[in-house]
Amino acid sequence: MNAFSWQRAVIKIGSALIAPDGAQCSDRFLLPIARFIIASRAAGKEVILVSSGSVAAGRANIPVNHVPSIAEKQAMAAIGQIGMMANWQRLFDFPCAQVLVTYDDLHDRTRYVNIKNTLRELLKHQALPIVNENDTVAVNELKVGDNDNLAAYTALVAGADTLIICSDIDGLYTADPRKNANATLIHEVDHITPDIYAIAGGAGTSVGTGGMRTKIEAADKCTRSGIQTLIVNGRNGTVFDALQAGQIPGTLFRAQQSHKKARRLWLEHTLKTRGKIEVDAGASAALKNQGASLLPSGILTVSGHFDAGDAVEICSQGKPVAKGLALYSAQELHVIKGVKSTQIRSKLGYDSGEVVVHRDDLVMFD
Repeated sequence: MNAFSWQRAVIKIGSALIAPDGAQCSDRFLLPIARFIIASRAAGKEVILVSSGSVAAGRANIPVNHVPSIAEKQAMAAIGQIGMMANWQRLFDFPCAQVLVTYDDLHDRTRYVNIKNTLRELLKHQALPIVNENDTVAVNELKVGDNDNLAAYTALVAGADTLIICSDIDGLYTADPRKNANATLIHEVDHITPDIYAIAGGAGTSVGTGGMRTKIEAADKCTRSGIQTLIVNGRNGTVFDALQAGQIPGTLFRAQQSHKKARRLWLEHTLKTRGKIEVDAGASAALKNQGASLLPSGILTVSGHFDAGDAVEICSQGKPVAKGLALYSAQELHVIKGVKSTQIRSKLGYDSGEVVVHRDDLVMFD
């Protein structure tokens, strides 16, 4: 077992844990997970769930004797989503929040930022976000397709430092433990190589460990972005006691770099700036010395053509001091520059929050 620490985690729960009999929701495997979430939140940590199970939960209400059509599966999901959420809510005395997303939502810049802001606001108000693919509207070519990769995208958009994937086996083995008695658990993976993919069931291999391929894909996405990833057995309640004690009884995929460093590199070097915002001395000092967000009151001028979610350069006396993701477009900022946050709605007729660039989406230049 390896010691580990975390502050904001995405926990992925599959259908086999939500609806073990494949037809309705059950809390058979969920109680230890719920206790872990409650204890973690009490310790000041933040949790986001990615939960499968809506189709399985609604299957009994759309009885068919054949392979369900897309429309039938979507009807099952529409009914089952309510039951799945109700099943989670009754385990907690704080609010659960339903967040349904599609592949397009995660790859469209504006919608991506909207999801990010929604998750941030839910966590701020102590709600438990529960994310699932919007199976009632998504079609195959527009689906993420599996909730392991959906969980990875959710960890990225949420700025999580940890992804915990709950499986039905103890972690990544050298071979499928259900078929090979000599298979041994791999406790730690420093780098995800082609050999790791081969163990998980890559092309041309016969040693695939059943459903492990998408978990490795998810781990690959996350570890390259500074997010450590764990695969644990969600059917074993003692796993969550170990996690609570700072241990990991499964497979730990180590982040390739710190989450903070990965995000800084992404903001500073990967995203192309679409415009500039000139701020006054007070705003510049608050950004530099107080770790503050950029408010509209500190903005002097706006240049360039950019939309909400685009990267902008923040300047003071003509010199770049920071770079971040704007929550308002250039056109909107021309209207609200220099005003107090409380006046945004009266100026625009709506608002997208009280800050122009949130401190979590901002990197200061040395």
